[in-house]
Amino acid sequence: MESKQISIIGFPMDLGAGRRGVDMGPSALRIARVAQQLEELGHEVHDEGDISIAGPETEKIPHPNHRYMPEISRACGKLASWFRRSLDSGHFPIALGGDHSMAIGSIAGIASHCRERNLRLGVLWVDAHADINTPETTPSGNIHGMPMAVSLGRGPVELVNIGFEGAKLSPQDVSYIGLRSVDPGEARSIHELEIEYFAMPDIDRQGVPAIIDRVLERLSGRVDHLHVSFDMDAIDPRIAPGVGTPVFGGLTYREAHLVMETLAQCPCFSSLELVEVNPVLDSVNRTAELGAELIASALGKRIL
Repeated sequence: MESKQISIIGFPMDLGAGRRGVDMGPSALRIARVAQQLEELGHEVHDEGDISIAGPETEKIPHPNHRYMPEISRACGKLASWFRRSLDSGHFPIALGGDHSMAIGSIAGIASHCRERNLRLGVLWVDAHADINTPETTPSGNIHGMPMAVSLGRGPVELVNIGFEGAKLSPQDVSYIGLRSVDPGEARSIHELEIEYFAMPDIDRQGVPAIIDRVLERLSGRVDHLHVSFDMDAIDPRIAPGVGTPVFGGLTYREAHLVMETLAQCPCFSSLELVEVNPVLDSVNRTAELGAELIASALGKRIL
């Protein structure tokens, strides 16, 4: 991979999640030397610190079906602006999470950049969960279970209209890898919208090499900018225990790395976020260290 100008931002948000601690994820990833690993690959890295986000102690919950929405909307607006500026400057942006509600902001900012340049945006969503709930279908009210729905134009207008009004993505430009915990309403939405998905049984039968090649071949033929949203709970919790919503039976260590190593060879891969690292639930920073390794793999690190 050619040398890149990489911008890093931390998004210390846990308002969208059901458990505390994921707001410390960006710090844990920095302790795991994520920037230094990228520099060792020859990239120029600009760590721009963290977006300021209020904690739940100072925030009210005006609606139980989309908890903490005002502050999440404000913070995601800031993140959207950062992504847009980074891409406008020709940089490769990487956001460190934080809970997955941050994808509302990252995708909005990337979509704004792409819209101005008549570029088509695609998203690869690597996750145990579909995150396509709405306030009407959510069993928890946690917004980290809604970012895909919001990006597709479904949900509160305060979230949907970040960056610009309306949907940021077409369902045909999305692929899921790693699903294994999907709510009934989410399953209906995925089938209704005909979103491509590869759940863990598909991975068991077909294998990660065939699936990631198929996904990238399809998306690279459709989109100009591929954004990757990688949730650490896509990986089996015996390997990555520091996540808020663990589900057994996930990706192995090598399967996760293979996804990222293959991405590094995709010309349209242009932005990345890694989310849901929760140091409170981790063991000696194992999950953050793996997350930093995965980011390095996506940006060109190889065994030989």
